[in-house]
Amino acid sequence: MRIVALITLFVVLSGCATPYNRTDPLEPLNRKIYKFNDTVDKAVLKPVAKGYDAVVPQGIRIMIGNFFSNLNDVVVTINDLLQLKGRQAFSDAGRVFINSTIGFAGLVDVAGPSGYPKHNEDFGQTLGYWGVKPGPYLVLPFLGPSDFRDGVGTVVDWQYYPLYRTTDVANRNSLIALQGVDTRAGLMQSENILMQAALDPYTFVRDAYLQHRNSEVYDGNPPMEDEEDDSSSDK
Repeated sequence: MRIVALITLFVVLSGCATPYNRTDPLEPLNRKIYKFNDTVDKAVLKPVAKGYDAVVPQGIRIMIGNFFSNLNDVVVTINDLLQLKGRQAFSDAGRVFINSTIGFAGLVDVAGPSGYPKHNEDFGQTLGYWGVKPGPYLVLPFLGPSDFRDGVGTVVDWQYYPLYRTTDVANRNSLIALQGVDTRAGLMQSENILMQAALDPYTFVRDAYLQHRNSEVYDGNPPMEDEEDDSSSDK
């Protein structure tokens, strides 16, 4: 969900009107899963998220988001190291330490204003860093847009995400549910942008996701030859 919000804002703000032109050989299946996810969202997730947004004060929502972001920084730091980004790994490890202590278990982002900016690294990006190709586009049930490389990356990241390693099943499931609702609530505005900008939301999300992930793998500087190969593959 969070990835969809980022890519939607990324594409709209950058004024990108050209599709990323990636092969989608599983499109019939992907569209069915997309429709399933959309149905579940409208029936369950969106109503719950609206109630959460209406009842929980904004300040509390910010602290909840900070808490989960701090947990994610553990995964980010591991992937920094796997990508040989030593300086960034030091910075992200510092974020975890500072926010986990002075920031009251991550509820307050003290590290950001102190010169430790938030980064986003995952194992899908790590695989891309070492030359693994993304493979076909893939829509995952409940999780949304992905590809074969990122699907594998997601499973690996789960192994190191502190929340999923919690042995208290009841608390773990409650926190996972809270994270899902909090993330979905943060997508309300992005959802409006998506529906207004796209005649076909599926195509819009797919192309935006693939473009955004390619940019992330190359830290915002994808090689020109990749763009040329993509455009020529559609001719």
